[in-house]
Amino acid sequence: MMDKTFKALIVSEKDDSIISSIEDWSVDRLSEGDTLVEVEYSAINYKDALATIKNGGVIRSYPMIPGIDFSGTIIETTHEGLFVGDRVVVTGQGTGVSHTGGFSEIARIPGEWIQVVPQDLDLKVAAFVGTAGITAAQAIHRLESVGLGENKEASILITGATGGVGSMAINLLKAKGFNNITALTRKKSTDYLDSLGVQHIISTEEMLENTRPLQKQSFDYVIDTIGGATLEAILPKISYGGGISLCGNASGIKFSTTVLPFILRGVTMFGIDSVQLSTEEKSVLWDTIKETITKEMIDATIANEISLEDIVPVTKQLLEGTHSGRTIVKIK
Repeated sequence: MMDKTFKALIVSEKDDSIISSIEDWSVDRLSEGDTLVEVEYSAINYKDALATIKNGGVIRSYPMIPGIDFSGTIIETTHEGLFVGDRVVVTGQGTGVSHTGGFSEIARIPGEWIQVVPQDLDLKVAAFVGTAGITAAQAIHRLESVGLGENKEASILITGATGGVGSMAINLLKAKGFNNITALTRKKSTDYLDSLGVQHIISTEEMLENTRPLQKQSFDYVIDTIGGATLEAILPKISYGGGISLCGNASGIKFSTTVLPFILRGVTMFGIDSVQLSTEEKSVLWDTIKETITKEMIDATIANEISLEDIVPVTKQLLEGTHSGRTIVKIK
């Protein structure tokens, strides 16, 4: 087993506060697993940002290495079907939450969590997609089951549109030929969304103006990443036979609604959890993503590329709602 030390971002609890620092760690301090990966890239998600604050609801045992996504190369393994030198990606499961994660030069992971990266997919791109891309792809897949795939002219609303999941959803939908996309954002600047090519942009305040239980049918399908009061405002605006995929709670976990959108308009609501998907289910989504992703999509969505030392300032931007797109972490 590898015995040298390596650098990792460690989140610790001290005097009732949460401290984040770059430290030298060793393999014996990592969570259990049958495979060691030399991490090359990770990406910063909203859940990673929550992991760095008190009462973020993500980490319950300290110290912990955050980072729910990473890509890299296997340097040791005893897992059947995996080999030293395999290029791999890990998204979700307990990584970076209950199991030491990807903000580290070395990760130890159970082999069943690992996805081998196709030779024609770059490790940086794999990390760029990460949990955000898998979540967006799953949300789209569920909406396709209630008619989205048959209607390229469908009106689609994406909330939290400048975030990782929202950005990836916009990109994947446009790659599939959907152009009637509305982005909901609380940010004043629309430059980033304009660069993604969305057709309409509306503010959170505009969405919340009307509170009637049934309103004008404005959106056929919705991918909602924020929940809370915004979700309350969206449900009455969904068209007859439409659907909504729920995959985030940035605005809160509670919402109030009526049965009217469901029993008078036949609206379908899906809950999206990409964390516990099996490797087989993720493989299907990865194939879809690989077929649709383009260099232009990546260039438009990557906000910046940083090092381990620069992670915490970016997590603060995510928590403040001032961050757009995907930030990639170059680990090695």
